[in-house]
Amino acid sequence: MENSFSPSQVYLESAHAVLNRVDVESVRQAGALVAESIGSGGIVHLFGSGHSSLLAQEVFYRAGGLIAINPVLDPRLGFEKGAVESTEFERSLEGAEELAERAGFQKGDAGIVISNSGRNALPVEMALRMKQAGLKVIALTNLEQSQSADSRHLSGKRLFEVADAILDNHCPAGDAAVNIPGIPHAIGPLSTVAGAAILHSVLLEAAAALLQKGTSPGVLASANVGTVTPASMRQLLSPFAARIRYYREGGR
Repeated sequence: MENSFSPSQVYLESAHAVLNRVDVESVRQAGALVAESIGSGGIVHLFGSGHSSLLAQEVFYRAGGLIAINPVLDPRLGFEKGAVESTEFERSLEGAEELAERAGFQKGDAGIVISNSGRNALPVEMALRMKQAGLKVIALTNLEQSQSADSRHLSGKRLFEVADAILDNHCPAGDAAVNIPGIPHAIGPLSTVAGAAILHSVLLEAAAALLQKGTSPGVLASANVGTVTPASMRQLLSPFAARIRYYREGGR
């Protein structure tokens, strides 16, 4: 008998199921906080480590995305300095002060901290530093998994416990969604797929809320469609160059 099991089908169905569980009211609440910040002249800082740092980049300088987005990036947050070293970095407070200072948090800004487990020291510390600077903080996390885990932060707090708004990605514990006989661990992570959809949904809500108040949300057009040129892109981004380092020449 032909094997009818399709891991790709199970994975795609799991992705649909996760997205169907996302609480739209929570997305709207987060969108309102983002709109409040941008509408008052602030910007939105996004922080994540490991694969969560990909989500901070996902919504930055993105065709169809908002301009006032500041990803907090560093080679130690990704894998350029080593994969296991990235795990060690997110479990410690090393670099938190440097990262926060470089990001330039200001009262009136908003912050989105992304951590699937919500337990590691660095994401929790960055959220606390955002709050100390007067930011409203949005957590994108796996709430069920985080609630069942101990914090690695000295405060004993997990990310959802320091946030003003919580976005639950509803992914399975450990992130992977598919069990294939013969493989000892689940395979097929979902948090990046779900996280990207959730973040874009938040920014859509923010854009709509800004328009309702008569404020332009500031949206990037595709550089590969129409008459967009590097010169016109620089002009569009220039009002934010003082605060968003990656809009400055050389990203300095």
